[in-house]
Amino acid sequence: MNIVFMGTPEFSVPTLQQLHKSNHNIQLVVTQPDRPKGRGRESMPSPIKLFASEEGLPVFQPEKCSAPEVENILRKYDTDVFVVVAFGQILNKNLLSIPRNFCINLHSSLLPKYRGAAPINWAIINGETETGITTMKMDSGLDTGDILLTHKVSIAPSDDAKSLHDTLALEGPTLMLDTLKKLESGTLKSIRQNSDHSTYAPKLKKKDGLIDWNQSAFKIHNRVRGLLPWPGTHSFLGSRRFQICKTEIKTTRELSQPGMIVRLSDIGIEVGTADGIITITELQPEGKKKMHARNFLFGHKLATGSQFTKKPLT
Repeated sequence: MNIVFMGTPEFSVPTLQQLHKSNHNIQLVVTQPDRPKGRGRESMPSPIKLFASEEGLPVFQPEKCSAPEVENILRKYDTDVFVVVAFGQILNKNLLSIPRNFCINLHSSLLPKYRGAAPINWAIINGETETGITTMKMDSGLDTGDILLTHKVSIAPSDDAKSLHDTLALEGPTLMLDTLKKLESGTLKSIRQNSDHSTYAPKLKKKDGLIDWNQSAFKIHNRVRGLLPWPGTHSFLGSRRFQICKTEIKTTRELSQPGMIVRLSDIGIEVGTADGIITITELQPEGKKKMHARNFLFGHKLATGSQFTKKPLT
C-alpha cells in the first residue's frame, strides 16, 4: 500500500521503522518543523525527521496543516492510507478525505478511555493497572473515531511514564501492520466508540508536578511515576526546590502531618501524607544532579519535623 506517514516524537519511530521494512511504500513522511531545544535553544529536528533522513525518505514539515498549500501538496500523492502516530497537529476534514481508504491513528490508550495528549501519563497518575494501544479510523474529533484494533498491556507497579511509553511504542508497529493487513484483505472491521465511557487525558503542564501532601500516599506515588521524566514532581523545603524523582509507600499505617519529615533512613526521607508515610528514595535538589536520597543525606543535614511546602519559605 502507498502510505503517507505522519509522526513526530520517539514514540512514532518504531512504527515508521517497521513500515519502512515491510512491503508497504512510504511515499512521504510528514513531521513537525525543527524546534529549539536544550539550554542553547538550538533548532533540532524531530526523531521522526532524523530517522526518515537517514533512510532517504522524503520529509515534509508544515508549520500548520490547515494551510491550503499543505492540502495541495498531499493531494499530489496517490495514497492508499495516512498512518498517523503522535503527529502533534489536528487534520481537518479536507486532509482526512485525501487517502483512497482513510487515515489511521495509533493511540496509546484503550479508547475511549484517555482521549487526548497525555494518555500514558494520566493512566499511571490515576492508578490504572492496565492500558494498551488502539488503531482508530480518524475523524475530525479528538480521538473520537471508530476503533479498528486494540492491544492490552499491563501496567507494572514499577512502571513509570517513561518505561510504559517505551513498552507501548514497541507494541505499536505490530498492531499497525495487523491493521493494514486486514485493510488490504477486506477483513478490517470498525467499532463505534461509546462516548459515555470516555475519559480525557489533557496535555501536561509544569504546575501538574507540584505535590499536594494532603493527598494519599498512593496518589502522590502515582503522580511521581506518571510525571517522570517530564514535567516531574516537586516540592519545597524551606527556600529550596526539590524534584521528587522516586518514591516508595510504607506498608505500615503511620499517621503524621502531611508534608512533614517523619524520619531519615538508609532507604530515604520518610514524609507524612493524608493517610500514611511515603518515602522519597531519589531526588534532585535545584541546580544539582539527580541522586539517591541516601547520598543526599550524607552531605546535607535535614531535621525531622521539617515541612515540605507548596511554596518556598523565605
